[in-house]
Amino acid sequence: MIVLIILIVVIIFMSIKQINEYERGVKFRFGKFCKVLEPGWKIVLPIVESYRKVDIRTKAVDVPSQEAITKDNVSVQINAVIYYKLFDASKAILAVEDFYYAVGQLAQTTMRNVVGSVSLDELLAERDKISTEICKIIDAATDPWGIKVENVELKDVSLPEDMKRVLAIAAEAEREKLAVVTKAQGELEASNNLSKAAEVMSKTPGALHLRTLSTLSDISSDKSNTVVFCLPVEILDALNRNKK
Repeated sequence: MIVLIILIVVIIFMSIKQINEYERGVKFRFGKFCKVLEPGWKIVLPIVESYRKVDIRTKAVDVPSQEAITKDNVSVQINAVIYYKLFDASKAILAVEDFYYAVGQLAQTTMRNVVGSVSLDELLAERDKISTEICKIIDAATDPWGIKVENVELKDVSLPEDMKRVLAIAAEAEREKLAVVTKAQGELEASNNLSKAAEVMSKTPGALHLRTLSTLSDISSDKSNTVVFCLPVEILDALNRNKK
């Protein structure tokens, strides 16, 4: 009897399993799925029953750098990070052999496919949109596995050196074009203002003389400047005639 009691006590202690708050247990009885164990102390009978713990916390998976070809045939290196969590522990164990590995492989394939459907300009300018598209595709594919993909972020997009040089040349040409356009617009506005000023001065007696005096006043503030007056020859002739 003592041996039997000791054996029963040992079996009971061996049967007690602890499931933490952030875990769930998938219980099997005679090899068949029985139920999902909630957090706390649970009884799992040796030999007859077994169980597997599953962590339901959000997981961050770093997708290794992948080489992909965009829609306009540009080779790029991309990597990303995926955030997902389990919403059904039983599906994660029963529906897929290794959901960690499966999610990582699915993410790599999906990234290459999505990048191949967009141009380089779209990839560089619309990262958020592309990340959302990748997230939707992976989430739909992992739903039967009891996995919810919360977010996908493209960490880096690396270009070949020759493509970087081409983009730098294109950006410089674009800046030069904007500078020329801005300068031309400024000259156009200045010419319009000068035309209006000349029209006003032509209609106002003495305006041109006042403008000349104002210019002379500005020049005279610097003693190193030399002011040269250009007078018509007719004025000099008139002065000579008056002297005679």
